[in-house]
Amino acid sequence: MRMIRPPGVYAPQGDTALLLEALARERLTPGARTLDLCTGTGVLAIAAARRGATATASDIAAAAVTTARCNARLRRCRLRVVRGDLVAPVAGERFDLVTANPPYVPAPGREAPRGGPARAWDAGHDGRLLLDRICRAAPAVLAPRGVLLLVQSSLSGVAATLAALRAVGLRARVVARRLQPFGRVMTARARWFERRGLVAPGTRTEELVVIRAVRPAPDPSDVSTASTASTASTDSVTSSAPPASGTPASASAPSSVRMPGRNPGRRPVPEPEDRPGTAAPHRHREAR
Repeated sequence: MRMIRPPGVYAPQGDTALLLEALARERLTPGARTLDLCTGTGVLAIAAARRGATATASDIAAAAVTTARCNARLRRCRLRVVRGDLVAPVAGERFDLVTANPPYVPAPGREAPRGGPARAWDAGHDGRLLLDRICRAAPAVLAPRGVLLLVQSSLSGVAATLAALRAVGLRARVVARRLQPFGRVMTARARWFERRGLVAPGTRTEELVVIRAVRPAPDPSDVSTASTASTASTDSVTSSAPPASGTPASASAPSSVRMPGRNPGRRPVPEPEDRPGTAAPHRHREAR
């Protein structure tokens, strides 16, 4: 699937391909509500829309929003594209499936770039400026039983992401891994990564991982208990109902999508603390 990509918009690469593979394994029912954060060209949102999802794509960059809209029209699929900071444009909405391929490359600067190509990959000193925010925001946009698929590099703290997602009540685990060579940007920072202890001396590869996090459905016994307590007390106040439940969505990766490796610089596996996954070779990514 060919995609329009003007300068400054992140090109679908190795991490995009790994996330598309994980998306293809998710169950997708017609009309399932999906959200793609940091959409770039919109390829992930389009993959969901082509499977019948009610798809939304979000990006903070005006060029990415325009690009995603154009690509959706070229693919003749219905896609809502909104501009804003992560989940801000969809505040109050709930989704059955959320995908995210945010900037995650550690950078010497502690703040995210305000513009330019580096905005698509630089994510602060530890690469977690966007990752941590997505982890905190996920419960607010996921329907009960909703699924988050998040891709990142091993250099930006996989264990930290798992811990952050579990801390907000989600069930999180690694479901895909892929080893790939550093691209141009990562290679230029390799010595800095070594000094920071992010990679061993001489290492010029990174592992990409997809983390799958699920928002549990409300416990019926809790609802029953609350209802009984409310009936027994004349002073009780009725609380608002939980968001409407949704069915976990899935999307299939277009077989014709060809992705170079992401490195301006993802096959299900057990969680890293159980057993390390087998890394599969991947082509060089041009940018990261």
